[in-house]
Amino acid sequence: MPLNNLRPPQGATHAKKRIGRGQGSGSGKTAGRGHKGAKSRSGFKFKRGFEGGQMPLHRRVPKRGFHNPFRVEYEVVNLDTLGLKFDAGTVVTPDLLRERGLVPGGTVKVKVLARGEVGKALTVHAHKFSGKAAEKIAAAGGATEQLA
Repeated sequence: MPLNNLRPPQGATHAKKRIGRGQGSGSGKTAGRGHKGAKSRSGFKFKRGFEGGQMPLHRRVPKRGFHNPFRVEYEVVNLDTLGLKFDAGTVVTPDLLRERGLVPGGTVKVKVLARGEVGKALTVHAHKFSGKAAEKIAAAGGATEQLA
């Protein structure tokens, strides 16, 4: 069958309704918009969140607290996890932690916390260390390096 003979199946398409073209068309006068009100006017558009004049939800719900736009979020890794997942002498970096699935992908900052014991000499590179975590890593013969 040649491409120029392709047609949609019977009943799949229908003619566009011509609105506002006189009484005889069946959609004249108010053109299917009813009588009066904002929705009958040309150029009318509902604003985002408009609820017909009722107080919109985003204004009804009370606002609480303070949102700090400068807050820095860290992904947390504990010493016991590092002790389980890495061998002695390993250089632990955020990229290696991502590879092993200990922190999610993307550009997240990593903080090492002191839960558990490390028990191995690891060199840990992270964006932040708790005081106890740095002490425990040093006590186990390892080293810490804080990233920018």
